[in-house]
Amino acid sequence: MIRSMTAFSHQESVTENGKLNWEIRTVNHRYLDVSIRLPEEFRAQENTYRQLIQSRLQRGKLEASLRYTAGSGEATAIVINEPLARALIIACRQIETITDSPDPLKAVDILRWPGVTQDTPPDLDSLATQALELLNLTLNDLIATREREGKRLAEFIDQRCDQIAEITVRIRKRRPEIIRGIRDKINQRIEDLDITPDNNRLEQELVMLAQRLDVDEELDRLMAHLDEITNVLERNEPIGRRLDFLMQELNREANTLASKSNDAETTQAAVDLKVLIEQMREQIQNIE
Repeated sequence: MIRSMTAFSHQESVTENGKLNWEIRTVNHRYLDVSIRLPEEFRAQENTYRQLIQSRLQRGKLEASLRYTAGSGEATAIVINEPLARALIIACRQIETITDSPDPLKAVDILRWPGVTQDTPPDLDSLATQALELLNLTLNDLIATREREGKRLAEFIDQRCDQIAEITVRIRKRRPEIIRGIRDKINQRIEDLDITPDNNRLEQELVMLAQRLDVDEELDRLMAHLDEITNVLERNEPIGRRLDFLMQELNREANTLASKSNDAETTQAAVDLKVLIEQMREQIQNIE
């Protein structure tokens, strides 16, 4: 399925260790250019995340960022720094022996001492796995968005191809009329000059003129390129570069038609072709 290169996705997950949040945005680019921003706890996993992205996407400038918010600690066990707590108890008992009115030592006082209680460190391995799973879900959503946009782009290109085909058929039908018009104009000029022409020479000149104005090959190539675009749109692979090349070929044939044009209607048709081709080319820049 055709994919656009412009998309955005945001996914978050709340775990026992805190909240994870991935944001990914992509724009068009000639190749796949990946930029990832990670919290310090996840930097060791950057290559893993990058490899996953590269396995799912082919083209586009991608910016991905992961945010991590540690849990509130409501369900986290309290870890006691026992060596520090024992040292405080010993110190308090020493104070009791040299003071006249010692106060009884309370456990809560020891807990309030800086460093006695410690937060339970998060399970980084589990967090890294959860972040990887969330990244995959975010990529799924991103790719689905790119495919929806790609479908609209394919419909746009199909419409323009149909319009180009109609113009091509119209130009082909008009060519005999143009040649007849040239013949009639030459014959009228001969009559106005009141001269007797060399009919053999006249026919030769008309044949050479018709050859110079002949655009059958250009029209045939235009239709062949349109058929190829239709075939390319059905491929299940990145097709943006191929379509961009075909736009160049279409534009080349349209330029040749314009240069060989000998009447205003054909010239206008060639201009219309170039406008349609340029519209497609602009949209194709966003196709993966």
